[in-house]
Amino acid sequence: MNSTIKYTALFIIILFFSGLGLNASNIYITKYKSDADAVIYESKYKSDAHLVVYISEYKSDASGNESIWYYTKYKSDADAKLYTSEYKSDSDIIIYFTKYKSDAGWKKDNNYKGKL
Repeated sequence: MNSTIKYTALFIIILFFSGLGLNASNIYITKYKSDADAVIYESKYKSDAHLVVYISEYKSDASGNESIWYYTKYKSDADAKLYTSEYKSDSDIIIYFTKYKSDAGWKKDNNYKGKL
């Protein structure tokens, strides 16, 4: 019975730590579509967006929140690599950039929700 408790505790710990990076949004914008985890399109209209994004100057603000982005200089530091498309129809996620942190968040369902 003692070993069962140890394995259960180990499983819970692994599950907890594996889920920590799911919503972190340290973003790297790639020049090549083939390097990207997702293709984004920037909308001029908030009503078109799947995701409203606030750009932070601080890496700590982006941790654990996929609607607050911090741009990294290096691909290896990024949680998600994104490619910006000029065409809405070519994108996986339509985003709108906001000036207000309180406006940030998912506005419409999308397959990438929880993966950035």
